[in-house]
This record gives sequence, C-alpha cells and structure tokens, in this order.
Amino acid sequence: MTSLPPQPLSPLDGRYKSAVTGLADYLSEAGLNRARVEVEVEWLIALTDRSLFGSKPLSDGDKAKLRALYQDFGQAEIDWLAEREAITRHDVKAVEYLVRDRLEQLGLGAIAELTHFACTSEDINSTAYALTVQRAVSRVWLPKLRTVTELLADLAQKHRDAPMLAHTHGQPATPTTMGKEIGVFAWRLQRVIRQIESTEYLAKFSGATGTWSAHLSAEPGVDWPAVSGAFIRSLGIDFNPVTTQIESHDWQVELYDRARHAGGILHNLATDVWTYISMGYFTQIPVAGATGSSTMPHKINPIRFENAEANLEIAGGLFATLAQTLVTSRLQRDLTDSTTQRNIGVAFGHSLLALDNLQRGLGEISLSQTALDADLDSNWEVLAEAIQTVVRAEIVAGRSKISDPYALLKDLTRGRRVGAPELAEFVRGLDIGEAAKDRLLALTPATYVGLASRVVDEL
Repeated sequence: MTSLPPQPLSPLDGRYKSAVTGLADYLSEAGLNRARVEVEVEWLIALTDRSLFGSKPLSDGDKAKLRALYQDFGQAEIDWLAEREAITRHDVKAVEYLVRDRLEQLGLGAIAELTHFACTSEDINSTAYALTVQRAVSRVWLPKLRTVTELLADLAQKHRDAPMLAHTHGQPATPTTMGKEIGVFAWRLQRVIRQIESTEYLAKFSGATGTWSAHLSAEPGVDWPAVSGAFIRSLGIDFNPVTTQIESHDWQVELYDRARHAGGILHNLATDVWTYISMGYFTQIPVAGATGSSTMPHKINPIRFENAEANLEIAGGLFATLAQTLVTSRLQRDLTDSTTQRNIGVAFGHSLLALDNLQRGLGEISLSQTALDADLDSNWEVLAEAIQTVVRAEIVAGRSKISDPYALLKDLTRGRRVGAPELAEFVRGLDIGEAAKDRLLALTPATYVGLASRVVDEL
C-alpha cells in the first residue's frame, strides 16, 4: 500500500479548518514566531529610544522598516526560521538571527548587538505568549463566545412567555418557561465572560533568573525594572516583576480554568437542548440537501449539539491539562511548559469549533409550543405544590384547620397522574377561604410559571 500525500494529522487543520482558521494567526507556530520578532524589534527600539550604550534614537523611517519585519511577516520568514532552527536547535535563537540578518539588510548593522540584549529566551517567550493569547482570545474566541451568549439571550427573550413543564431529576416539576431556562445559560455565561475579560496577560523581562543581573553589569545606572515594566506595558500587556527564569504562568492557569468553566456551561447547554429536541420541545429545521441518516430518510439528527458536546469535552480536558502543568516549574526553570504551551491553540480550537456548532445549531431549531402544551396538560399534579402552599398560608391566616397539608397532597398526587377535573374537585372540598379556592381553581399548569418571564428581564 502506497503512502498518502502529506495530510493534516489534526482535524482542526483538516476537516474543521475553516471554523477555526482565525486562531492560527495567533496561536500557530508562525503566529508565535511573528510575535517573537515583534518583541525583539520593539525592545531594540526601546533601547535606542533611551540612547543606551551610545546608540541614538532611530528615525521614524527606520522604525517603520523595523516594524515591517513583524507587520509583513510571511512565508519567507517562516521558511527562513525553519532552516535556521534546524541548525541552531533553538527557536528563539533563530528569531534573534532573523532580526540580525534583516538589520544588516536595512543598513542598521551598527545596532545589531542590541538585538536580544540582556534577554533570556523566556523574556521573549512570555511576552510573545501573552500577546498571542491575548489577541486570540480578545479578537477570535471571546467574540464567538459573546455571539453565542447573545443568541441565547435573544432566544430567552423570544420564548420568555412560552410555558414549559420543568423536569427536576427527570420528573415532572413546577412549570417554567423555555425563555427562562435558556436565559439561565446566558446569565451563567455572562458572568464567566466578565471574569475572562478581567484576565491579566502577564510577561516578565528580567533576565536569566529574574534578577536583571546582566542588565546591571552592562549599565549599573539604569533603573532596569522600571525600563522593563514600561516596555512590557507599552505593548498592551501587564508586567510581572517577581519571577524565576520564567513568568509563572498563573494568569494562564486562571484563564484556562475560566475557559474550561465556560465550556462546562456550554456542554450543559448542548445536552439540555439535545434532550429538548428528543422530547419534541424543539423541532429541527431541515437543511436542503442534508442527510440525517444513511438508511432512515426521515431523520434529522441533532449533530450540531453532539459535535459541540464532544469538542467541549476535548477542549476541557486540554484546558485542565494546561492549567495543571503550567502551574508548576521545577526550581528556577524546567521545560515542561514549552511543549505544553504549544497546545494552547488546540484547546481553543476545539472550544471555538464547539461554539461554531452551537451557533449553527441554535439557529436551526424551532420551538414546538404544541408539544410543550401537551406535556403541561398531562401533568396537572404539578399544581400540588401551589395547593399545599396556599393551604399553609390559609392555616396561618386562621381560615383553615387542615393539620398536614403536605401529607394531604402527597396522598393525592405522589406517583400518580391527576387530571384537571380531579384536582378541581379536590380544591373545592378543601377547608380554605373562597378567595384562595378561586385562585387555585383558576390555575393551570401553563399559567403556574410564577415570575419566569420577569426573570428573563434580568439579562
């Protein structure tokens, strides 16, 4: 058997590439290297702006040419770095050589020795990861999460008044509305989104073991922590001044735990909507030309929610592993974080794919109020809660002598179906005031939804 032509090993780079392509601009190897070049270039500009070691500030034209190294970063640079890393066996060193090479080409060789000045690889890496993760989250992943959350909020508003039998423990329970139940997911996600939006994206820039030793050796008169902090903040990220050789990754642990939490909520949504579809509460809108089953032509399978469920489980597992691994580094540095961080894009990729499936799936369902009404009308016994609560209030008010209202309703309804006529007859025979009887007799399962519609307004 002959070998296949080169193929993507991951479905994120094959079957599902179009759904996650935006992340590759930031969380791919090329995206990371582009950010590394950006950090190297901006650090060189920051040093010359301060006229350190006899250098002079670069002209605006020279700065623009230098910044073009990362702004126009493309296939030529990707190939150059691949060839050089095959020799250096060190990815960050290859980036340094790329910048030096381009400085010579630009006629700026006189400042080449300021490239990577006093930096350890993790100064560049921690800054590059902070930049790429921040941009991937804020520009690609988080907007998609917001889109799905807003779609849920819209569906909650649309169905705010659609009465529905609740199912606690899988059993008929006090009615609610479909809008309120969908609104719960939107509310939960909004809260986690606010936490994710507050993420600190931290970088260190303090040398081999976080002490600025090399910096001070070269120029003792400079406040290097202040210089480093100002430089990192100028890039739009946050500075961590107290580190070992690496930035401690705690911000990443926090972010991935929150992303996993959001995924757990979305997983709950996917399984609930799947269940509502199986119960007939939602019908699926046929897509022209689509096949539900290879042998059963009638079927429309809820594949969007099933795919979302599976991809959220993969993403959640990866986020958990990232958080667990990155929180620890032996002594002043070990390399377990290096290969681990290369999977950040995989984790966000599966999460983004799940979000894409949820967005599509939620747009392909329609509420069946007929099914909801039929279920409500078959479960009048759920009004037992209302009846026994009203009886208790009547006892306190002195309008009833019933001794144990809960037991009374339990005997009537537990484990059995009670229809409207039986319940009405039962209410009429209760020892309670006439006004209370009238309120209870006016209730139906469809109207016993309390403030469910009002709860939606909290969104």
